[in-house]
Amino acid sequence: MTIRPLVILPDPVLRQKSEPVATITDEIRVLARDMIETMYDAPGVGLAAIQIGVAKRVVTIDTNKEEEARDPTVFINPEIVWASEELRVYDEGCLSIPEFYGEVERPDRVKVRYMNLDGETVEKEADGLLATCLQHEIDHLNGVLFIDHLSKLKRDRVIKKFAKAAKRDAA
Repeated sequence: MTIRPLVILPDPVLRQKSEPVATITDEIRVLARDMIETMYDAPGVGLAAIQIGVAKRVVTIDTNKEEEARDPTVFINPEIVWASEELRVYDEGCLSIPEFYGEVERPDRVKVRYMNLDGETVEKEADGLLATCLQHEIDHLNGVLFIDHLSKLKRDRVIKKFAKAAKRDAA
């Protein structure tokens, strides 16, 4: 298992749409294991493959608290098949936009259909943090960042700040 480097804003890779996974191969299993290790190392509760530069529709999530046992789930080709009308505001952050948080309103509950590492199609209902995390990570697979849900002013400030930092780091 390898901890892989995270792709950080303003890298255009984050805006790529990820490709569906046709078959569960050893390569996909290794990717999932590396993603789980990278997610825990960061530390974070969710990671999309594009965040480590792999444009595949693979997401890992573990919303257990630090004092609880680790319980990661791998979602391959996840799609939201139902979302509640009730909304919830959550203060979101992102491993690809370090140390920035913003309040995002999303459906409180969702039902997601995905494939697990055994190639089985699974449907899972989620609420609270897990529902928010699933929507956040599925957004990544579509080239959407949580800052896209903020006001244009806030989004522009964040993008400018990270672009400036990237330029400074490259110099």
